[in-house]
Amino acid sequence: MKNELEKLSKTIVNYSLEVKEKDRVLITLGSSECRPLVQSLIREIVAVGGLPFIKVKDIILDNDLLALTTKERIQELRNQGEYEVEHYDCFINIRYTENDYEGKNIPHEVIQELGKAMEKVDHIRINKRRWVLLNYPSVVDAFKAHMKIDEFYSYAMKVMTTDYEEMCELSKSLKARMEKTDKVRIVGPNTDITFSIKGMPAIPCCGKSNIPDGEVYTAPIKESVNGRITYNTPCPYQGNVYTGVSLVFQNGKIMEATCNENDELLNKIFDTDPGARYIGEFSLGFHPEILEPMGDILYDEKILGSLHFTPGRCYEDCDNGNTSAVHWDMVLIQRKEHGGGEIYFDDELIRKDGIFLPEDLKPLNYHLK
Repeated sequence: MKNELEKLSKTIVNYSLEVKEKDRVLITLGSSECRPLVQSLIREIVAVGGLPFIKVKDIILDNDLLALTTKERIQELRNQGEYEVEHYDCFINIRYTENDYEGKNIPHEVIQELGKAMEKVDHIRINKRRWVLLNYPSVVDAFKAHMKIDEFYSYAMKVMTTDYEEMCELSKSLKARMEKTDKVRIVGPNTDITFSIKGMPAIPCCGKSNIPDGEVYTAPIKESVNGRITYNTPCPYQGNVYTGVSLVFQNGKIMEATCNENDELLNKIFDTDPGARYIGEFSLGFHPEILEPMGDILYDEKILGSLHFTPGRCYEDCDNGNTSAVHWDMVLIQRKEHGGGEIYFDDELIRKDGIFLPEDLKPLNYHLK
């Protein structure tokens, strides 16, 4: 365990964040259960001359507070967020899953107001600061992954410490392909959707912000999306989990949204603000060890042979003009055992049933090696 934590800490501090002397690093942990990793991170940060600080959160107490939050408290939360982005250079957010439904009773209006109040802070933290987001393995995570806790712990450490430098090198060919593409078409069960990514940059994600990682993302031209997409993995958001989510687009906008649970609640999320009904990200996932969904987007969006098509806010480094308090990564796995599907770039079939077909992209078919 000690060796695995040291390897993960070195990856985060030296590769992901590139912590320098006198960098102020805020570590936020979702439970005291994360203590072994935090202790290892502190040692590594100090070893390179950085200044570590910690903030301990409790998801149950935090959600109890949010359920009773007033406008005055929202203002104070924004002030606190502004202080943090002004005073820290790097952020490490270590989540600890206890119950996906703890936020279920938070009023939607509170979530909307808080999202709007934190937009500027979130923009600075995401686009102007160095940051890493990861999960410390929990019993609930193991349950969702259908594994014993010790089995899941080993699995989580393995996927979090994969060879990101090799992954970055392999992703260059996909980046080049995406940046030359105009029209994208995605076909699969109850899915046939088209859009343009002409002129948009493609961004490889290889362990610099998310741990685990493994994707290349871009953004569609905002009003170019037409057709239907149906996701085949759980979509957790704001204290609820939605399955069978299906979205119909016309000229970029979500005109119809349905799911297996509560269509009204689902549509409330898309009514948060005008940008919530437009897409801010399109990404292809290819982590070599993440094969099955577990209802946690941090893992699921990296699934080998998957894609995610994200309603809401775009990223600054791939700006299609869409702003929103929402950024909801929804995942579609296209490997054959999950229903299959095709992706076309300018009418060329580049991935079928999760397998890249062009010679320059075949190295990303890790599972065929």
